[in-house]
Parts: sequence; structure tokens; C-alpha cells
Amino acid sequence: MNVAVPSLDGMNAGLPSGFIEALGDVPLLTDTVSVKRRSRDYFWYSPILNEQLAACFAQVIAVPRDEADVVTIASACARFKVPITPRGGGTGNYGQAVPLAGGLVIDLTSMTRILHHEPGRVRVEGGAKIVDVDRELKASGWELRMHPSTKRTATIAGFVAGGSGGVGSVTYGGLREPGNILAARIVTIEPEPRVIDLEADAAQKVNRAYGTTGIITQVDMPLAPAWPWIDVAIAFDDYMDAVQAGYQVALADGIVKKLVSCVAAPLPTYFGPLGRNCEGKSLLMCMIAAPFMGCLRDLLGGKGTVVHEEPFDESPSHVPLYEHSWNHTTLQVLKTDRGVTYLQCLFPPDRVIESIAEMTKALEVEQMQHVEFIRFGGKVTASALPVIRYTTCERLYEMIDLYEKSGVMIANPHVYTLEDGSRHKRADADQLGFKHDVDPAGLLNPGKMRSFKPRT
Repeated sequence: MNVAVPSLDGMNAGLPSGFIEALGDVPLLTDTVSVKRRSRDYFWYSPILNEQLAACFAQVIAVPRDEADVVTIASACARFKVPITPRGGGTGNYGQAVPLAGGLVIDLTSMTRILHHEPGRVRVEGGAKIVDVDRELKASGWELRMHPSTKRTATIAGFVAGGSGGVGSVTYGGLREPGNILAARIVTIEPEPRVIDLEADAAQKVNRAYGTTGIITQVDMPLAPAWPWIDVAIAFDDYMDAVQAGYQVALADGIVKKLVSCVAAPLPTYFGPLGRNCEGKSLLMCMIAAPFMGCLRDLLGGKGTVVHEEPFDESPSHVPLYEHSWNHTTLQVLKTDRGVTYLQCLFPPDRVIESIAEMTKALEVEQMQHVEFIRFGGKVTASALPVIRYTTCERLYEMIDLYEKSGVMIANPHVYTLEDGSRHKRADADQLGFKHDVDPAGLLNPGKMRSFKPRT
């Protein structure tokens, strides 16, 4: 299946005369190296996207210092009809931050202030790195509920605009669960831009919308008590034994946890020091609050062998356990083997163990199975990110079809549009309608919301 990058009415042509001057004193990057680097994300995880998006670059990078700069940029882009693609840390995997139509990339990573925090809530500028937010919050006894495995480089608005969940989702579910995004503040793309505050459920209009529904300048996120976490990995001879043990940990509501991840052999052998002496072993990897480690041991009842146990540490010289989970698992393999890719799956909660066993067996030659236990709609289930041996696009889609026929939902990571990558194969109606309001000319990340048609 080959999907061509759309032709967007010549918007790849040179920037209009007077556009750069209209940006005033907003910091800009125009050198080739900077422009190419900041026109990329991790789309190369997918050999299909790598072929489709490799030649897509912006013409200029704008680096706003504050919201006033964002308004200036949005106004200039609207008046001169220049496409604008928002970017955070560039850690997404679906080409979210890749400008299909050229134009301007707005890099928000200079907007990093923590504006306000109180028990249970924090307001930050969109370009703040998640690791920096957590570091400051922990001094007052709080931390973010969840974060991606790219925590040390991802920004908070990038997580909201491009992510779906991550470390912490075993307790709190994904970002689309009510209460996991408290508010967002956006700038519209109009000659006279508006600044709109989206409260509570209205903030879902920008969640996983790839920046197509407004430039996020601030977000309010919920907090959880900051626990002293323990990173622990338990080796098992049989993968399904690791999965069964992980499921019991995920179901144990009284055990405070942030991560329950199961990776099948031979994935641990790609994990550097963590994978030593794990030849032929599968791993259950957990982040457990220190007071509950005894409860974890009792729950496991001696099953498996503890091969790693240490206090959580994300200092620059250390690799925290979460950087072997979620899509970092795929990255650990890609470091030495570029012949693999991955899928994103959601198992049915009413038969999660049976379904994992079925799909692990069905594709045991072509995949290395990897599941993350999560909450979804109030139920404990598992999201899978199996590492796939890539041969052809056709075979990859045959695997997707096999998963879907077995009742497993797929969020396709080998496409760049919201609708085709969504589990439900369409953009949310409120996001589509909202885009017509805030971006009537369709200049925000054009080509990523396939169902959007500019009104004439």
C-alpha cells in the first residue's frame, strides 16, 4: 500500500514577498542544516513513512519566545497563506511534525515556563520538556500522572498533540480519559488571531490532533503524588508467564505503580546492561512505589527471577527503566537492526490474556511481542507494540488484517493522517468542526487531517 504525499496547490513554492518582514523580530532559522533537522521527527521508525516523507522540509523555522510571538507568526501565516506546522521535541513517530506543504515550522521549545502549580494541577508553556516539569514539581511532592518514554526530550504540548498515553497509563489510562488534560490554550490561524482557552473536555479538541486544530501555547495537566519509585525487572522462561504475572500486577489496585510492561525474548538482549544474562528470557518490567515492593513480591509468589531492582534514576548518565518500554522498546532494537518496524495494538479487555497468547503464537516467526498494561475506558487491558520484521508493505498490512480479524484494534503507525491512523479510522467530529473555526484556510499542518476541506 503506497500513499503518495498530497500535492497541496503549489504551497511548496517560495515564500511570498513581504512574509519574512511581517514576522518582525521573531527569531528565525534559515540555514539548511537547522531547517532540515527541525522538519523531522521519528517517522523513520516506519519504512513506509520513511519513503513518503524523506523529501518534506519547511522553508523557514520560527522560534517564538512567548505567546505574543506566536500571535505574530499566526497572523503573518494567515495573511500570506503560508502553511505552518507546530513542533515540540520532534519525538513523534507518524510524521506529525513533518511539513508536507513546506512553509514555516513553528518550534515552541523556547517557551518553557511553569506558570502556576498547586496541589493536583500545573499550568505550563507548551514547549516545556516533560522531564523539567517533573523535576521542578517533585520538590513540592507532586509529579505528572503520565509521560511518554521520550520524557527526557518530549515537550508537554507535543505529548498532548501527538501522543495517546504512556508511563502512568496502567493507573490513569490514556490522555483521552476524562481528567487527564485539564485545559489548553491555543492561538488560531487568522489575520487577527484569537487566543482561546479550552477547559476540561473542550481541551480534547487539540488532543492527538497533530497541531491541526490550533497552536498550543499553554496546557494545564493533572498531578499525582510523587512516590519514590523502584525500577524492577523479572525474567521468565516463558513469555505468557510474564504476561500473566504482569496482568496480576496491573489488576492489583492497591499496589501503586506507574509501569507494567512485558517484552518477549529475544527483545531483552537489545537492552544493553539491563539485558545481560537474559538470553532466551522474557521480562516483566515495572515501576513500583517503594512502600509496595513487599506486596509485589507476595503477589508474584516467587515466580520469575529478579534481574534488576534499583531506585528510579533519570539523571543524564543513567538509563531509566521506562526507556526500555513503550516505543523505546522499538528504538532499542533499531539502534542495531534497521530491518524492523512496529505496530500499535489494543487488546479486547474481556479476553486480554487469551488474545495476547493467540497473536503471539500466530506471528511468532515475524514479531517479537511487547505489551503494555493500561486502563482503557475503566478496564484493565493491554496495548501492544510488537517489534515486526519488515519485508514488504503488503505483508505488513496482512499482519494488521490478521490482528483486526482477531478482534484486536490497530492504530496504524505507518500513515500520517489522523483518520487513517486512528483506531476508528476518522478524525473526531469535534476536532474537524473546530478546525474549520480556528484554521479556516487549512494552513495548520496541511495534509494531516484528510477529511478537512477549506471553506471557499
